[in-house]
Amino acid sequence: MVHDVAIIGGGIIGTSLARELTRYRLKIAIFEKHPDVSMGATKANSAIVHGGYAEGSDTLKGRLCIEGRRRFRELEDELHFGFTETGSLLVSLEDDKEPLERLLRSGIENGLTDLSIIGREEIREMEPNISEEARNALFCKGAGICSPYGMAIAMAENAVENGADLFLSTEVTGIERENGIFNLSTNKGDFQAAFVVNCAGVMSDRVARMAGADGFEILPRSGEYLLFARGTGKLLEHVVFQLPTVMGKGVLVTPTIHGNLLIGPDASDVEDREDTSTHQERLKNVYNQAKKLYPDIKGESFLRSFTGIRARSSTGDFVIGPSNIKGFINAAGIQSPGLTASPAIAHLLVRILEEEGLRLEPEASFNPFRKPVEASPKDLPYREVDRLSRLPVGKRERIVCRCEQVTEGEIADSMDRGIEVTTVDGIKRRTRAAMGWCQGTFCRERIAAAMEDLTGILPDGSYDIERSGVSRIEKNDFLDFLKARKEE
Repeated sequence: MVHDVAIIGGGIIGTSLARELTRYRLKIAIFEKHPDVSMGATKANSAIVHGGYAEGSDTLKGRLCIEGRRRFRELEDELHFGFTETGSLLVSLEDDKEPLERLLRSGIENGLTDLSIIGREEIREMEPNISEEARNALFCKGAGICSPYGMAIAMAENAVENGADLFLSTEVTGIERENGIFNLSTNKGDFQAAFVVNCAGVMSDRVARMAGADGFEILPRSGEYLLFARGTGKLLEHVVFQLPTVMGKGVLVTPTIHGNLLIGPDASDVEDREDTSTHQERLKNVYNQAKKLYPDIKGESFLRSFTGIRARSSTGDFVIGPSNIKGFINAAGIQSPGLTASPAIAHLLVRILEEEGLRLEPEASFNPFRKPVEASPKDLPYREVDRLSRLPVGKRERIVCRCEQVTEGEIADSMDRGIEVTTVDGIKRRTRAAMGWCQGTFCRERIAAAMEDLTGILPDGSYDIERSGVSRIEKNDFLDFLKARKEE
């Protein structure tokens, strides 16, 4: 079979594009080298739907951020991935309003109508727990939070339901064009396509070079985060940023869509594009910066640290458009605000493909809706949780994860949505099992047992982060830091 479009990369850009293309009578293929979608920067970022004032209208980032943000409510209604419009505050600890006024003007030029600069009293009314040092802030009403990996999973499931072919654990190793058709060599054999779209994230420059395309380089930059227990997000109501620097938007403090507190990221240029280790000194700096904004952050509720690798391009902007190879389209250098811009990026890529010669004939049977994920009650008393957790494997009401009260029925539902889920971490991203206080100490083997009962295959644990060899700062390390900080 010759696919009309081959998409390389199963992150938020690749999955969003695949869903858009299934609106048309096309054969679509998505190639992802990992065993699941959303395995790169999509699962390790700030999960922010940005306001759209930080980048100017003269950049793709600026234009696509605004357009993308406006589609999130509609997409949430269709796909149920988790999105809330919280609003955001960009806080200055200085009396000088000029930096905020500059960003206000940028937002207005971008077409925003929900921006205003507020003073100390208004800030404290909106955020009672914020530092007394907060002097001024740029308020954006329409900013929000979402589940980025939930969004990519939802996009992929909907694309597959509408006819797209998803090839997981399939790494593209070579690309050649002959007689108007691309031949893609992979570890699973050869595939053919009329068009190729490069959505390969931090590897996108290397994928481009496989095809003979050039013009940009990826300069990877890592950002480290601290995540706290469910419920800690109640400390604040909005996404709260500090004024940005040349290295990025600065450390933020935000609730997650699930009620956790998230702080970070920092920014450091790196050479290893796949090393997602975390580091004590860097996380100390993240924590200390966040404490300047929210002194009441309780470090003892820390759950885990993680790192995201951003696909920063040498051009300083998104790299989206045709290459010097006919039919090979780049969607590269998609760092912040790439998540926010992703719906608009997908629309733009469809237009580019049409201009390059792809025939778009609407598919009458396209279904934009994805059924909500099965969810059991999450406020059961401990005695009932304990009783349900003791049920035998195979009972849908059996609680597999006590911390998040995830049942075997939820796990079964997450595995019956058109995408083969082969890892415990894949279940974790879909159901939140192993995301609570114990971080899988109780439930990791129980999740694997439930998966084996459902499929007859025991999942390969080597793909999961706890067994991957990646070095992460753990809870005991962080508690030691807190103790030393108190003693200083």
